[in-house]
Amino acid sequence: MSFSTLGLSPEILLAIGGQHYSDPTPIQSAAIPHILQGHDVIAEAQTGSGKTLAFCAPLVQSLKKSVRPRVIQYLILVPTRDLATQVAMTLEALTKNTTPSIKLAVLFGGVSINPQMLHLRGGADIVIATPGRLLDLIDHNALSLSFVRSLVLDEADRLLELGFAEELQRILNLLPVARQNLLFSATFAPLLNELATKLCQSPVRIQVPATETAKPDILQRAISVDASRRTQLLRHLIKMEGWKRVLVFVATKYSAELIATKLRRLDISAEPFHGELSQGKRTQVLADFKASRVKVVVATDVAARGIDIEDLPVVVNFDLPRSSDDYTHRIGRTGRAGASGLALSFVTADSHSQFSLIGRKQGVDVRLESIPGFEALELPIKAAKISDVNGGVKGLRPSKKDKLRALAAQQSMSTGKEE
Repeated sequence: MSFSTLGLSPEILLAIGGQHYSDPTPIQSAAIPHILQGHDVIAEAQTGSGKTLAFCAPLVQSLKKSVRPRVIQYLILVPTRDLATQVAMTLEALTKNTTPSIKLAVLFGGVSINPQMLHLRGGADIVIATPGRLLDLIDHNALSLSFVRSLVLDEADRLLELGFAEELQRILNLLPVARQNLLFSATFAPLLNELATKLCQSPVRIQVPATETAKPDILQRAISVDASRRTQLLRHLIKMEGWKRVLVFVATKYSAELIATKLRRLDISAEPFHGELSQGKRTQVLADFKASRVKVVVATDVAARGIDIEDLPVVVNFDLPRSSDDYTHRIGRTGRAGASGLALSFVTADSHSQFSLIGRKQGVDVRLESIPGFEALELPIKAAKISDVNGGVKGLRPSKKDKLRALAAQQSMSTGKEE
């Protein structure tokens, strides 16, 4: 199947060809015709499967001729500014040579609101926005949603996970009742299914399973290591394996800053990447990473969605994610566009249970390895209780004192057996 069989116009096909796309991916083949026909669509497909182009191409083709002042016809809501930028890049490529010209507005926080207000003077045809900044601009009377024809929720599950539910409801109340609704996500938790049921009218449901032929070529590995030796192990692997570019995921912005600093002291170029950085700094870090001026980016989960880096060979879970869904999105940063990739997880004494649960949810059995010279000395500590809620690894966990007591008891038992 080719893009020409999906009902796309010659103008859109030319733009797609200019981006060096070959044949449509399964999600693109399934979704594009239904979107062109005006149906509501609920689409689930793995990270890196081409979801962005799947909704951008038909929307650009269906855009009505602009009037003056322009009115917002399409609203695309995303959870992070980085994903907003990524979607905008796809739309800019598709609209570069359209006649008449199409005006895009990319709206997110972390930067001054004034330039965005100025850009919205005279209106816009398509808005890509994070919910909070969109509502700020609405409160400033900078835009209206009264004429929106299509609403897109991109990475819809993340919108709910990040606490946007209340803001999302405020936005929905401002939209016309008669509109097209498009929900795209790599994972659909129960809460998202509930939203989809309320939002959509007779939707077309599309689910593209990660089959052996369709799923990315990602080798998953896991290494057992003491928590205190992870940075040294990371340095060792970078040097020994000759990795040219590595995306390292950690749990907190503090860890991102700390580990990046430690790596620089070990003569490895590294930068942190998290939500507290200015937009200018985040843009610069990604540009340096893509250009190989920086070898390692140490990031929180803000980089797990919407960051598309060509030829990213390695992703490392320095800290394990809190949920199986987050694990999916993290490792999906590698093995993109037909390339192969490596996803490596560090498993410490207090994350064995978490690692096992993620493995069960993923349906994979990744064998724990040991690296000579970095063998784990601490024994695994079992959590007091683990509750898997919506794919998450949450619940009651032992305190630090409890962990130390358990470790001491286990070591004492082990010593007794050896004697």
